[in-house]
Amino acid sequence: MKLKILTTGGTIDKQYFDATSEFQVGDAQIGEFLREASVTFDYEVESICRKDSLELTDEDRARVRAAIEDDAQHQRFLITHGTDTMVQTAKRLLDIPDKTIVLTGSMNPARLRVSDAGFNIGFAVAACETLPPGVYITMNGRIFDPHNVRKNHQQHCFETISG
Repeated sequence: MKLKILTTGGTIDKQYFDATSEFQVGDAQIGEFLREASVTFDYEVESICRKDSLELTDEDRARVRAAIEDDAQHQRFLITHGTDTMVQTAKRLLDIPDKTIVLTGSMNPARLRVSDAGFNIGFAVAACETLPPGVYITMNGRIFDPHNVRKNHQQHCFETISG
């Protein structure tokens, strides 16, 4: 499997900047995470943008879509994304044929000692490798259809909704 990873920012890539006493989106963390995990599959990382998902625009989503559609070398894509608008981006990708597209993120920055980022990345990689073509969201150890999922802010997880 050769996996193309597209990064957009979000909490998974946030860092604490002491000068401002707040978290800001920094460099993509997934490449470093995969190197440290000694993965043995081929992958390529491309940064589309470095934004909190609430700041993503229609133009940013169009750039994600174009990166997938214009890539004839890869059939499997993992997108790291902020959780607040992940569903919106997934829905913009639904009609791309013949590609497996998995979006994931985290509720806590990957750089924190206690974070769901590593688990979510590993789960998303497995989903990319095994799922048929389509668009999926993987969070909290589950695979979701973008048509019937939402982020539950109170429970800090994603959940299926009837649709």
